Amino acid sequence: MLTPADRERLSPRLIRDLPTAPLPACPQGMIQGDCLQWATWLPPGCVDLLFLDPPYNLSKSFNGRKFNRCTVQEYTQWLEQAIIAFYPLLKPTASIYICGDWFSSASIFSVASHHFIVRNRITWEREKGRGARSNWKNASEDIWFCTVSKDYTFNVNQVKLRRRVLAPYRLTDGTPKDWQVTHNGNFRDTHPSNLWTDITVPFWSMPENTHHPTQKSEKLLARLLLASTHPGDQVLDPFAGSGTTCVVAKKLGRQYLGIELDEDYCLLAEKRLELADQDSTIQGYADGVFWERNTLALQKNGSQS
Repeated sequence: MLTPADRERLSPRLIRDLPTAPLPACPQGMIQGDCLQWATWLPPGCVDLLFLDPPYNLSKSFNGRKFNRCTVQEYTQWLEQAIIAFYPLLKPTASIYICGDWFSSASIFSVASHHFIVRNRITWEREKGRGARSNWKNASEDIWFCTVSKDYTFNVNQVKLRRRVLAPYRLTDGTPKDWQVTHNGNFRDTHPSNLWTDITVPFWSMPENTHHPTQKSEKLLARLLLASTHPGDQVLDPFAGSGTTCVVAKKLGRQYLGIELDEDYCLLAEKRLELADQDSTIQGYADGVFWERNTLALQKNGSQS
């Protein structure tokens, strides 16, 4: 929540006024404004990772601002406009991640495949949400992984998932095969797949939770940033919401720029960035690996100790 003191302290940190000339370097922090307008003023070829989490093609209210569901063709045209605006900002080695649900994913692939090399579609499980009475419950979302060229970053060893070994297989000499014995149990660090079942949507008791209706978790962003950037790389989130991308970028030592229309969300982002100076932990990421759900006690103890 934002207090009056928060607003007074944080408001001057926001970048609000459009420049009068193209910027020579990418600014850092939070811009309150229209990302499509700002794109024309940002320096070309400055972005290593573009994270696009635009409104999905459904009717949703964002702090009073409504986005209304439209036809697939209309949404595709709107997304095309955004991609065209951001494309000049990308380095030849840049990676792009585009978020959507099942309905908007058709538009995402149509646009992304026209401008980028589409490399994969990540599907992650949303464990929240009410059941549907006349349809299957919508319990997943997609993230499309794209690159500008064949030359791109992918740090596979930095995004491994630590899983419990329930059926430990041993070599003929009795030693574990591809797993480790610890005082907390048996674990295997596995390579990441495009199906993520370990992501928790931020809820009320999590420190990162805000009132933003479609907030992504820090764990999700950490996996993308660790895979596709190096320390010091520039991350851009043009639909920044409450600032999760920027917060995670800061915690991981990346440069960051978020753009968001709503002032309250921008101020929430600045408050979270301020808190990141005191606590750089990311729930679900510890000991250099990502952990399955409901393993917080093990993460605190450290499976390798």
